[in-house]
Amino acid sequence: MERPHLRAVAYRMLGSVSEADDVLQEAWLRMNRADTSDVHNLRGWLTTVVARLCLDALRVRKSRREEPAAFQLPEPILAGPDGMNPEQEALLADSIGLAMMVVLETLTPAERLAFVLHDVFAVPFDEIAPIVSRTPEATRQLASRARRRVHGSPIESDSDLSAQREVIDAFIAASRAGDFDALLKVLDPDAVVHADFGRTRLVGAGSAQGAEDVARQALLFRALAGGARHAIINGAAGVVVFAGVKPFAVAAFTTRNGLIVEIDILADSERLATMDFSVLDA
Repeated sequence: MERPHLRAVAYRMLGSVSEADDVLQEAWLRMNRADTSDVHNLRGWLTTVVARLCLDALRVRKSRREEPAAFQLPEPILAGPDGMNPEQEALLADSIGLAMMVVLETLTPAERLAFVLHDVFAVPFDEIAPIVSRTPEATRQLASRARRRVHGSPIESDSDLSAQREVIDAFIAASRAGDFDALLKVLDPDAVVHADFGRTRLVGAGSAQGAEDVARQALLFRALAGGARHAIINGAAGVVVFAGVKPFAVAAFTTRNGLIVEIDILADSERLATMDFSVLDA
């Protein structure tokens, strides 16, 4: 009964569905080993257990990351163009686009936990404080710093999916035609690209800042533009780009006022190999 809520908490904390499911399994094991007869709020108790496990996982991840400057895109939630299934909708309740997940990756583990639990799931600071070993006021400051980072980033997209697709289609068409000026017309002047190619290093590929840089990078892959297929990525319009029959990249778009402000691209072949693309055929 609490699984959808706990899974949503863990996904926001870890940016990975598989890691979130591992945390849930450990939480159930701990519940079965514990005496919960005096627990009056099992949902709150389990949320605390999941949050502690996620905090530990984030700290271990941070200490083991050999290349802290390397960008790794959080795991996207992929659905067909007709929409998400109920399980995916529960996982992304309260709207959590991929751009938001990218920003969450820049926070410290404690900041991320305080922000996610309080701002997304309305957990009081006095309940979060013991998890991060701080006072409620210090925990409030953690969430405040995280909030400033989040609200200072272009994470909110136009809400109309058809409008999003129209802009994306124009971007793909301009890329395919090699039309630099047409690309600039659909890009916000401060548009950014975050690209995760895994261990592959492609010449000219990677992050880009500003409309002209983003347009030039799009032209590098114009031959692949014809293989773009509509998808829903973390609740927003996006595309999966195929090279022949093989998925080459998942691209999530953030649009605002009819312009693209951010593109988040997963092109790590190892990670793509673990994803289920059959949903695009549904």
